[in-house]
Amino acid sequence: MRPGGPQRGRPCYPAGVYDPPYMERTRAWYEAQGYERAYRWAHFDDVPFAHLAKPLSDCRVALVTTGSEIGPDGGPVLPKRVYRHAVASPPERLYSDDLGWDKQATHMDDRASYLPLEALQELVAAGWIGSLTKDFHGVPTEYSQRRTIEIDAPELLGNLRDDGADAALLVPI
Repeated sequence: MRPGGPQRGRPCYPAGVYDPPYMERTRAWYEAQGYERAYRWAHFDDVPFAHLAKPLSDCRVALVTTGSEIGPDGGPVLPKRVYRHAVASPPERLYSDDLGWDKQATHMDDRASYLPLEALQELVAAGWIGSLTKDFHGVPTEYSQRRTIEIDAPELLGNLRDDGADAALLVPI
């Protein structure tokens, strides 16, 4: 059993059955798929996070999600790319069916769980946050550290700066 007991949607393993930790399972999965190199976890000695220059109540906040836009065929918009969408007219749903995530423990039916725009608007109304950017931003999962670092992150940063964001809330699927 996992530390802390069984978790909703997770299998309970009988006593004595080994449930390898997440990172070990991921390495084994990549090895079983025939990849020549073991999966390398991202690691950074320098991180681009900083303390806010002003109180959150004076900040313009951007929401960033990893969900994909849904295309006319019901699948993700391809090729997957960084995008922006008006906060004033959010889509009913984002797409992530093509990704590996725990679909037993959670689902995509509750948009507020991965795109909490209404909750952020309530925080603006209560004075906890100064304002939201006019757009929320998407960085669909590509499972490529190189693409994330060299292409997606610089494009997202440019979009956030264009929107005048002082801070970003990252909400992964």
